[in-house]
Parts: sequence; structure tokens; C-alpha cells
Amino acid sequence: MVRMSAEERRESVVRAAISEFAVGGYNGTSTEAIARRVGVSQPYLFRLYKNKRELFLAATRRCMEDMVAVFAGALEKSPDGDPETVMATAYFQLIGDREKLLMQMQVYVAVATAEAAGDAEFGETVRRNWLEIWDLASSALGGDRERVGRFMSYGMLINTLVSLGFPDDHRVWQSCFDMTPGSAAE
Repeated sequence: MVRMSAEERRESVVRAAISEFAVGGYNGTSTEAIARRVGVSQPYLFRLYKNKRELFLAATRRCMEDMVAVFAGALEKSPDGDPETVMATAYFQLIGDREKLLMQMQVYVAVATAEAAGDAEFGETVRRNWLEIWDLASSALGGDRERVGRFMSYGMLINTLVSLGFPDDHRVWQSCFDMTPGSAAE
């Protein structure tokens, strides 16, 4: 039997939480299912994270941190490439892991639901994480607001297309590429 440190166990819980929340969302996922996936008791889970909300926010932070790391790593590996293309390529690879994409989408639903119920703090935490992605894109794209806005907008459109299950050869995908700078559609 391999013994894990509390930090290693917290990491395995966050990974399991991402998997479970990606499919069931915040309201549809039980902490019991997350504990079971990790192989710990629910009381132990609550020693690591005081409640479901705290665990969901930890999973959200991880999801956003992973995205920032993927963008930053891609930019570092290709310093002479067009940053928009470099980040877009890296993003396609990231969302190739459907759980990561679905977790992102569940985050947006959870924020809207929490805020509708009067929990503005929940949304503020998520917005801070999301702004890290915006700031990285803005820095990489030289602060060009139009390019940053287009990059982020296309990212959300792509999230929607992938979430809805459109195959990558569908005509609606072509519209993403037709709208990029230097395309025939301009």
C-alpha cells in the first residue's frame, strides 16, 4: 500500500473533483462520488476541503491554472511564433481532454447559478482566475484589445462548438477560421 502525503491526497481529490464536476456540475455532483473516486471516506474529504463549495473552487482554480500554464508554456516554446496561433493551437490540445472543457463550462454555469442565488463571492473568485487568462492573452498579444477580444471570443465559440459535439469538419467550424485575420472573409 502506497502512502500519500496530505498534499498528494489533496491533489488526487482535486483531479477527481474535476472529473466528477465536469460531468455532473456543481449541483449534480456529490462529495460522496468524489470521495469514492479517490478511495477515501467522505469525512476524510471534508478534512481536506471544508465543504463542497471549497472543493469546487479548488477544482476551478486548477482548471484555470492549467489553462494559463498551457498558454504560457506554448508561448515559451515558440517565442517567435504568432502568439494568437501558438495559444490557439495549445488550447485545442488542452480541450482535447473533454473533462477539462466540460469543467470550464460547468464553472460558468455554477457562477451564474450562485449569483442568481445571491452568492457574489463565488463569482468573484472565479472572475479573478479568469482574468489571469485574459491578462496572459493581453500580454502575449501586445495589449491589442481587439486581438485579445477576438481571441477570447473565438475561444468561447470553440468551447460551445466542442461542448455541443460539433465534429471538427462541420461547416460551422469553418466560420471560426473564416473570421481570423488575413482570411478571405475579411
